[in-house]
Amino acid sequence: QVQLVESGGGLVQAGDSLRLSCAASGLTFTNTRMAWFRQAPGKEREFVAAITQSTYYADSVKGRFTISRDNAKNTLYLQMNSLKPEDTAVYYCAARNPYSSGYYYSITSYPYWGQGTQVTVSS
Repeated sequence: QVQLVESGGGLVQAGDSLRLSCAASGLTFTNTRMAWFRQAPGKEREFVAAITQSTYYADSVKGRFTISRDNAKNTLYLQMNSLKPEDTAVYYCAARNPYSSGYYYSITSYPYWGQGTQVTVSS
């Protein structure tokens, strides 16, 4: 049974930093394609960042956010710097099998999801 558990969210001020973590179990983490998505109130869930052999970012976070992974700890990270009020959302960790089809930025490409962690950025 695949489990993804996010942590690290909180309330911060604009310009601050946060690091989100996603602890994974029930899968071969080293080969698994991982991503972060977010959903703001009243909006659809959107792609933030993904990591395979390369890293990919949404334009809105490029240069401010960094996705990384520690395969020894089965953990995915999202380092978020220079946070803005528009970054306020619930952040979700997602996983998919290494040979699955679909685009890295598409929600439907990921069968496994965490429960989310709230990030609130005040102005």
